[in-house]
Amino acid sequence: MQKVYAQIERVAPTSATVFITGESGTGKELVAQTVHDLSRRHKQPFIAVNCGAISPQLIESELFGHEKGSFTGAVREHKGYFERASSGTLFLDEVTEMPAELQVKLLRVLEAGTFMRVGSGREIESDVRVIAATNRVPEEAVSEGKLREDLLYRLQVFPLHLPPLRERGHDIGLLANNYLEEHNQAEHSRKTFTADAFDLLMTYNWPGNVRELKNAIQRAYILADEVIDSSCLPLRWEKNTEATGPFLQVRVGSSIAEVERRLILATLDQCHGTKEKTAEILGISLKTLYNRLREYESEHVVDNTDASCESR
Repeated sequence: MQKVYAQIERVAPTSATVFITGESGTGKELVAQTVHDLSRRHKQPFIAVNCGAISPQLIESELFGHEKGSFTGAVREHKGYFERASSGTLFLDEVTEMPAELQVKLLRVLEAGTFMRVGSGREIESDVRVIAATNRVPEEAVSEGKLREDLLYRLQVFPLHLPPLRERGHDIGLLANNYLEEHNQAEHSRKTFTADAFDLLMTYNWPGNVRELKNAIQRAYILADEVIDSSCLPLRWEKNTEATGPFLQVRVGSSIAEVERRLILATLDQCHGTKEKTAEILGISLKTLYNRLREYESEHVVDNTDASCESR
């Protein structure tokens, strides 16, 4: 995430189109808003549009506007999002859900800087910075016909990828404490997490990412008295013990010590060097882990993590 923050600071002052990718709930709109807030357009409008939430029959009118009488129900002139976001930023969330025929018109706006309202032949100049986002893998969206390849190249002037929460290590704890502190300040309270509840937060897989975490903390805060324990968290939550990441291959005939060494080092690498989480996943004490790592260091094998890992 530090790399993401650095990239945001780099691109924000420019006029470059930004394409944000990441799973649902990772905070793509928040990143888009931050890019806008740090840009020269920060005093102008920031308008967010979910392309998947607008009817395909209305999305062209919503984006570009329409003239009075241009279609049944068009009883007055209507300014679209591009006009309303003039001099500011337009955030097109889930852009891969935009109809293909409209993607052609979006491409024209990005390339020519002009558009036309529905029912009009007059071109209107567009002074809008476009930031787009999707929870799909862009290349897969292109191969599936969800996204035009030429539009991908035009949107992806500056790509930003947000990693899922499960890959962000201690960020989970930092975010959880931050959200809890927000509730404490708002309600003038001093609620805290128990070690068991915090452990559950750190080991859960978070399929809903940051959005799910934020909602979970709010619910736990409401249910708790002075301390938030694991009973305040949804009962369906359990430690994520199912192996969903890389797995380790070992040769038949390997010694137990060698298998143990490779497993420890591969797990440590998977946990991005977080020893507490590594020890917990392996079911050993932190002291035992430190002892093993010291042994491996003395044998000059720590930097030689030759574990053969493959993605499922």
